Amino acid sequence: MTTQKINYQKELEKIISQIEAERSSNPDFKKPTLLLHACCGPCSSYVIEYLSQIFDITIYYYNPNIHPKEEYFRRLEELKKFLTEFPDALKNSVKLVVDDYNPEDYFEATNVHTEVELQNEPEKGERCRRCYKFRMKKAFIYACQNDFDWFTTTLSISPHKDSEKINVIGRELEENKKVLVELEETLSSLQHTKFLPSDFKKKGGFLRSTQLSEEYGLWRQDYCGCVFSMRK
Repeated sequence: MTTQKINYQKELEKIISQIEAERSSNPDFKKPTLLLHACCGPCSSYVIEYLSQIFDITIYYYNPNIHPKEEYFRRLEELKKFLTEFPDALKNSVKLVVDDYNPEDYFEATNVHTEVELQNEPEKGERCRRCYKFRMKKAFIYACQNDFDWFTTTLSISPHKDSEKINVIGRELEENKKVLVELEETLSSLQHTKFLPSDFKKKGGFLRSTQLSEEYGLWRQDYCGCVFSMRK
């Protein structure tokens, strides 16, 4: 028996419609807050254009998987540059939070040094799934600690990323409060942040991101980010 595949883009559109209906009926409406994990400027571009009218967005740049260090900072600087130039980001006061860069955290989370076979996997495999989860969990914890209504990631905009795995991870984080045990605060004091489903590549999202990158002169990297994808 096959399980029906979920259309995450339609789920996102349904949530947006509900928020827009509330905005039209409530004179005191305030945009819900969204923590948006992002890996670079090009992947953020379309997502900001798409969502910034609906959500109060803070971008969360947490990517210790990126190799080498110079690459990590180049992507960060491109993102910062875009946020100072893109009208939708400026008009909607899109903010940026940059977390620590420690590549050893990535190696530990994916266990690639012990399970060496993971190093040679193509993209969308188990190594990538662990990397998605590692970064999304960090974003979810930050979102909960800082009272965000929603969290999601730009990762699903790439044709090279597995949107099903990304959305499954997001749902599991939302539904499993045990992930928050590592926090010092009591769980009852934390807002239960919701995961915003997405498949941003759909409806021309990936194409639009390439158009915006060209329009704003954003440098588009030619590999995902980790040392193993660079070797490929």
